[in-house]
Amino acid sequence: MPNVKIFSDSTSDLPGDWIERHDISLVPLYVVFGSETFRDGIDITPRDIYQRVEKEGTLPKTTAPSPGDFVSAFGPYIERGQDIVYISLSSKLSSTYQNAKIAAGEFPAGRIHVIDSLTLCSGIGLLVMKAVKLAEQGLSAEEIAVQVSAIRPQVETQFVIDTLEYLHKGGRCSGMQHFIGSLLQIRPVLKLVEGSIIPAYKVRGRKEKAVQQMLDNALADKDNMDKDLILVVHTEAEEEALKLATILREQTGARKVAVSEAGCVISSHCGPHTVGIMYTRKLPV
Repeated sequence: MPNVKIFSDSTSDLPGDWIERHDISLVPLYVVFGSETFRDGIDITPRDIYQRVEKEGTLPKTTAPSPGDFVSAFGPYIERGQDIVYISLSSKLSSTYQNAKIAAGEFPAGRIHVIDSLTLCSGIGLLVMKAVKLAEQGLSAEEIAVQVSAIRPQVETQFVIDTLEYLHKGGRCSGMQHFIGSLLQIRPVLKLVEGSIIPAYKVRGRKEKAVQQMLDNALADKDNMDKDLILVVHTEAEEEALKLATILREQTGARKVAVSEAGCVISSHCGPHTVGIMYTRKLPV
């Protein structure tokens, strides 16, 4: 049994077989439709969300795990003598990080290291896989936390959404922005900057133009990329994601380019046919 257990939450959006192979534990966020509450990735899938939104016309809310959820998740591993490194969804987007810190305070000092990823989706996944690799090399939880925290500012996360409908229904896009954006076919490319989502740029016309711009931006940065892993994430856009992965694999020389489907939290905010590219830059010398 390894000395360090790696944890994340359900928004890390890693391929399911990786989670099983590397024994990564995930604490689910919640998806709430009215009086019904579901655990992300356990009780509900993105397809369930899309079908329900189409039928009812309203988006679900998403909520963080409680401190009690984290205590229940962490407890068994602490009892069996393992230390924990937990990598959370950005604290700028959710109270998940704060609740995990509260829970960590219920255990002996130094046993649980909580890291604010300052990103989302497979951007978190990149940090989780770094932590897994370091744990497999035998580093302590404290050493892993230090190294992952150093890598964190180098994570690049960009994604293209296909429709403004979900941002509008979720209150993240005004009625006028939604009307004008839909009329002019504006496709925003969003990115994470210091933990917050910002529009990196807007492309008018077909979605393919925005995706190509995102790809071009990534390829322009290929000399700075950490070539260990690039992740392409999507919501019901697998064919498009596979094409992006093939191009990235051929043109960057990355050792691994993987495709993953986003979970319920990202899907409920961005909507179907979203696609993103996530990679880590090399640490500055």
